[in-house]
Amino acid sequence: MIDLALLRDQPEIVRRSQAARGNDQGSVDAALEADRSRRAALAAFEELRAEQNAFGKQVAKAPKDEKAALVAQAKGLADRVKQAQIAANEAADAASAALGRIENVVIDGVPAGGEADFVELRRVGDVPAFDFEPRDHLELGEILGAIDMERGAKVSGARFYFLRGIGARLEIALMNLALDKALQNGFVPLITPTLVRPEIMQGTGFLGEHADEVYHLDKDDDLYLVGTSEVALAGYHKDEIVDLSKGPLRYAGWSTCYRREAGSHGKDTRGIIRVHQFNKLEMFVYTTAEEAEAEHLRLVALQEEMLTSLGLAYRVIDVAAGDLGSSAARKYDIEAWVPTQGAFRELTSTSNCTTFQARRLDIRHRPESDASTASGAKTQHVATLNGTLATTRWIVALLETHQRADGSVRVPEVLQPYLGGLAVLEPEA
Repeated sequence: MIDLALLRDQPEIVRRSQAARGNDQGSVDAALEADRSRRAALAAFEELRAEQNAFGKQVAKAPKDEKAALVAQAKGLADRVKQAQIAANEAADAASAALGRIENVVIDGVPAGGEADFVELRRVGDVPAFDFEPRDHLELGEILGAIDMERGAKVSGARFYFLRGIGARLEIALMNLALDKALQNGFVPLITPTLVRPEIMQGTGFLGEHADEVYHLDKDDDLYLVGTSEVALAGYHKDEIVDLSKGPLRYAGWSTCYRREAGSHGKDTRGIIRVHQFNKLEMFVYTTAEEAEAEHLRLVALQEEMLTSLGLAYRVIDVAAGDLGSSAARKYDIEAWVPTQGAFRELTSTSNCTTFQARRLDIRHRPESDASTASGAKTQHVATLNGTLATTRWIVALLETHQRADGSVRVPEVLQPYLGGLAVLEPEA
């Protein structure tokens, strides 16, 4: 949810943000009107309730012979109060729905437009050149006995797979490398739930226009399978006042993730680029609104350190407003070079959600100046940020980048300790 004070006092900022995203600017005026109606209905209800309380005291003090008439008046007043409360609740629901149609206000400088309108910020590393015809990651995975798509489809359907042998070891090695990187940088590791309640999924902004990508267990459960541990990590401090006096709260969530990939038919159907299930280590940070942009750059730097250490060529892009999703105010993607596609493909994404998720989940902190005062001191909503530190898809770029003519794959030096010192992945006999 966006800041109501910003909406009321500077609606033009919200309109510009909606325009940059390609959204209807009329939703801003609709939200303002709904907010005015909500406040008017609430004021009418509170005025009547105050009148009812005062009248109740009058009835209590009235002489016995006047009470019958006063009680009848009180009943009529009670009915009016009840109707006013219903009207106030309906107005509140309408205002909530109208506000829910406004996505997070983008940060100044975010490029306007859609998926193709990103701005490339930098390229790092040398694109690999081969003196042989390179194999794609699936062919390499099959030669190495690392990826089995056929049996994945047999067991679970299209876009499922088995990582076996060295493939399974390679993913675990990647995740452990990322976990060590997180620990070295002050992140608390968490293995998170992969099923969450509707209010958590809604609070993080995943039940908007992309709700069809989320798996839902309905009937008796009414739980959602997460597409990223960001969801559970955002809900971790729901309805809490957190202590940021010693700096940001940084978590690294290790989880299996599930995505329906609705609407992606025909895209990346070969191999493990776009699948329904994968593993991921996700960084998640709670910080102050003032420190959020600096923290965002810090997360990007950690991602770049990981990719550089693995010898991958990549580029960093500033994602356009229309491709941010409802919660992010700015998003940087890092895309690694995939040789057989002759293109950069997304490996990491990191978002600054400012206070948008925290307002929905009611996560606050006390500013440092107020931290030592009474528990009733004014609180502020925190800012939340998230970013990938390792995921299954990285195997694609690793295999293709470091392959050799005989189908073997060189292991980056930084990964070798996590594979028992193995320096080369050899084809199965």
